[in-house]
Amino acid sequence: MQIVVNGLMSSLVYILMALGFTLIFGIMRVVNFAHGEMYMIAAFLVYALVGSLGWNYYLVVILSALALGLFGATLERVLFRPFVGRELQGMIMALAVSITLQAAAFILFGANDLSVPRPISGVFDFGAMVIPRDRLAVGACALVVLLAFYVFMRYTRTGLAMRAVVQDEDIASIHGVRPKIIHPLAFGIGAMLAGFAGALMAPIYTIHPYMGAQPMLKAFIVVILGGLGSVPGAVLGGIVLGLLESVFATLLNTTVATMISFGIVVLILLFKPTGLLGR
Repeated sequence: MQIVVNGLMSSLVYILMALGFTLIFGIMRVVNFAHGEMYMIAAFLVYALVGSLGWNYYLVVILSALALGLFGATLERVLFRPFVGRELQGMIMALAVSITLQAAAFILFGANDLSVPRPISGVFDFGAMVIPRDRLAVGACALVVLLAFYVFMRYTRTGLAMRAVVQDEDIASIHGVRPKIIHPLAFGIGAMLAGFAGALMAPIYTIHPYMGAQPMLKAFIVVILGGLGSVPGAVLGGIVLGLLESVFATLLNTTVATMISFGIVVLILLFKPTGLLGR
C-alpha cells in the first residue's frame, strides 16, 4: 500500500506536466521541449515571492500558474505561431527557448541550489503506511487542477472547440472555430499546467536553473506511453509510470527505476509506436 500511495502521489504531478505537453502537441503539432522551463520558472516565482518576500504560498501557486499561462500564450504569438504543424522546426525553436530560459535563470539566480520553506510539515501515520503531509497537499491540489481541466475540456464550448481542432482543424474552422485564438489559448493552458506542477513541487525539491529537465523527461515518457496528443493517454501513462517507478525504486533503487522507465519507452516505440491510447 505504501508503494501504491507513493506511486499515485508522483503520478498526479507527472500527469499535470504531460497534459500540458500533449495538449500543445495535439493542437499545434509542436513538440515543446521548453515545457520543463515553464516548471522551472514557476518554482523560481515561488522562491522569489514566498521565500524572499513572504507571500502566502497557496496564493503564489495560483499566481505563478496564471503568469505561466500568460507567458505561454505570449510565446505562441511571438515565436511559435510560424511553426504550427511543422514539427521539426517547432522542436528546434522549443530547444532554443529552453536553453535561453535556462541561461536567463542562471544569470538571475546563479547555479546554487535554492529552497523554499515547506508550508506544511509532519506526516500522517497509518501504521505500516506513512504519508508526508506536504506530499498529500501537493497531490490534493494537483487532483483539483486535473478535475478542473477535465471539466473545462469536456463541458465548456472552448474545450469543445479545442477538441475539435485536435481532430480536424480545417473542418473545425468551417464550423466557426478560430484556430488563431485556440492556438495561444492551448499553449497558455499547457504552460499553466506545467506552472502548477513547478509551483507545487517547489518546497519539496531544490530549485535551480536546470530543474526542468527531469520533469520534462518524465512528461515525455508519459506521453509516449499513453500516446502523443492523447489526453486520456497522458492520464493513463502518468499512472503507469508513477506506479512502476514507485515499485522499482522501493524494491531496487531510483537509478534502476529510471532505466526501466526508458526501457519501456523503447519497447513502446518498437512495438506500439502510437502508445497505449494514441492513434
